[in-house]
Amino acid sequence: MLLTPAEVESLTGLRHGSPHSLLGLHPLGDGTGMVGRAHLPGAQEVEIVPVHEKTVPVLKLKRVGDTDLFEGVTRGAKRVYAYDLRVKWANGQVSQGRDPFSFWPTVGDTDLHLFNEGNHRRLYDVLGAHLKNLDGVLGTSFSVWAPNAQRLSVVGDFNAWDGRRHPMRRLGVSGVWEIFVPGVGEGALYQFEMVDAHGKVSVKTDPFGFAFENPPKHAAIVWDTAKHSWNDGAWLKRRRETNLLRSPVSIYEVHAGSWKKKSACESPGYRELAGAMVDYVRKMGFTHVEFLPLAEHAFYPSWGYQVTGFYAPTARYGTPDDLQFLVETFHDAGIGVIVDWVPAHFPRDEWALAKFDGTALFEHEDPRQGAHQDWGTLIFNFGRHEVRNFLAANALYWCDRFHVDGLRVDAVASMLYLDYSRKEGEWVPNKHGGRENLEAVDFLRHLNHVVHTEHPGVATIAEESTAWPMVSRPPWLGGLGFSLKWNMGWMHDTLGYFQRDPIHRRYHQNDLTFAMLYHYQENFVLPLSHDEVVHGKGSLRRRMPGDDWQGAANLRALLAYQWLFPGKKLLFMGGEIGQPNEWNANSELDWWLLEAGPYHVGVQNWVADLNALYTREPALHRSDFDTDGFSWVDCGDHTNSVLSFLRFDRESGRHLLVILNLTPNAHSGYRIGLPVGGHWKELLNSDAGIYGGSNVGNALGVTAEDFSVHNQRYSAMFSLPPMSVSVFGPA
Repeated sequence: MLLTPAEVESLTGLRHGSPHSLLGLHPLGDGTGMVGRAHLPGAQEVEIVPVHEKTVPVLKLKRVGDTDLFEGVTRGAKRVYAYDLRVKWANGQVSQGRDPFSFWPTVGDTDLHLFNEGNHRRLYDVLGAHLKNLDGVLGTSFSVWAPNAQRLSVVGDFNAWDGRRHPMRRLGVSGVWEIFVPGVGEGALYQFEMVDAHGKVSVKTDPFGFAFENPPKHAAIVWDTAKHSWNDGAWLKRRRETNLLRSPVSIYEVHAGSWKKKSACESPGYRELAGAMVDYVRKMGFTHVEFLPLAEHAFYPSWGYQVTGFYAPTARYGTPDDLQFLVETFHDAGIGVIVDWVPAHFPRDEWALAKFDGTALFEHEDPRQGAHQDWGTLIFNFGRHEVRNFLAANALYWCDRFHVDGLRVDAVASMLYLDYSRKEGEWVPNKHGGRENLEAVDFLRHLNHVVHTEHPGVATIAEESTAWPMVSRPPWLGGLGFSLKWNMGWMHDTLGYFQRDPIHRRYHQNDLTFAMLYHYQENFVLPLSHDEVVHGKGSLRRRMPGDDWQGAANLRALLAYQWLFPGKKLLFMGGEIGQPNEWNANSELDWWLLEAGPYHVGVQNWVADLNALYTREPALHRSDFDTDGFSWVDCGDHTNSVLSFLRFDRESGRHLLVILNLTPNAHSGYRIGLPVGGHWKELLNSDAGIYGGSNVGNALGVTAEDFSVHNQRYSAMFSLPPMSVSVFGPA
């Protein structure tokens, strides 16, 4: 025996940090031959069979003592050669294949260096499970970051989940472990078995798993997400050349599992959504669809916000290939795809990221920094280079492998503040004594930089609910670098106003006007999102006061104000049909309502026509963030709850007039100022019969007289329908 007893014990006891240095084929120290070793639990006989060397004899290995370690020496070769292991097993079966311990590392030094400094933009090409052809041998390389583990093995359906079969090697001081396993192909199930920092044996799933078993199972699946042949080059070119801020953006927010069911308990798959959902979103005129998180999550009621597989589309709806097909189908229809992305936190499932190698690897050790008190989840350690790289590369992965057009970044406020939802003494100040999470700020700036650099045209959208300055301004100006920010203040004030009985609205008109005081500080999205139709808040329709007629009219007015006010638009599914019931992730939308009467189909028609007008009229989207793109005509008629404003497009010189009459009282002969004379055409009227309204309005348009009102040179007399929003443009 050429090994010391300690080396034998380290191999058979699975304690050796670099089993490749002892197992496999190695030159003898005196240069007279080669020594071969294999650790094969359950084997009876083992032979090393040369693959190409015809003159080198087969080497029969001998069992070392009463272990499952086999060793043999040959004097017939002076250098390492390619070989198979021919094994006779205890059950009498014989197998032959290449030895996993005969291959060089599949992860290079440059990759490791970039990862450890936090700058590997294609880290997903390195870590995880990757199909490879090494010297003509097909198999899969596995690599994982676990710097404090004492031992790591890949286990799967290819080795009977036996951690003794494929122990991995530690690559220097990088903290990365690696092995290439011949013969393992796409579809193989695997996990990592480790002896963690405390000597505890645990089984963990792959942080870079590209596919997973259907929950509640959680083994990763070997999958090549780079094999899809994309045909959306024209779309990507157009996206790169488009200025998002000066383009129409109306987003239909969707929970994939509850939009429309195949049966009472079965959700459609990605490929089925590529038919019905794409057709519907196109018919409704939305420019984008935004999915609640599609990354793998074990807990369905989290709606995807407790991610356990950051690099894998959830298997609930199909394979990664299926999601790629869905995205491409949306692109073929001219519709962009945004995904909700969750870098703020992760769940405590013991088989996932939490205490990954027995230590707080991805999170903070101190619960004052590493635990979300509200959500029962863990907070990423944004100050650790490898964690920053894990997240930044993940964002790039969704842009690269799935061609998404935007990332809506969840819970940004919880990342920015060290005292987020914490009492005094429950948080740790930064190095300056402040409450700002400086590491998270740096990470967000880095994230936005790499996404916008690597994938021009992709939008990053912040859900940020505080007054943090310059969220959507570039880092070189001191901003965070997001493309857009959700306007939570507009949402709160606007919903608060429309929920009031019209008789009281005269006292709260400032709720509708206040947003313009800060509008130009950020690039805003106006969201009526899933958060507003859950947890007992009721649906948008249910929150509108009045009977069926008034409630529907109120909802049409609310949606009109959203679409016609400056800023990009987002509406959660169900809002466009006036669904009365609060959203339930376990059932589909109440599509039957469209057959139940005029009000629901009327709201649906109204949203479709709003989208059409919004897309058609540059004044409603090209000037969202131009200071001359919006002006109040009159917002002072509190008594009648009437407001009017102008939208203006500098390039065409075209104005649009928007009039809101937000009580059930109609008005005739109501004079409003106009910037130009001549005939003004009624472009939309939420009270039209097709929408379920009373058909009061200005169907023939109005003529502007040379009579100055509201600081406008011209004016006209309008009929204001009850509980309505009307839009006019020069004929």
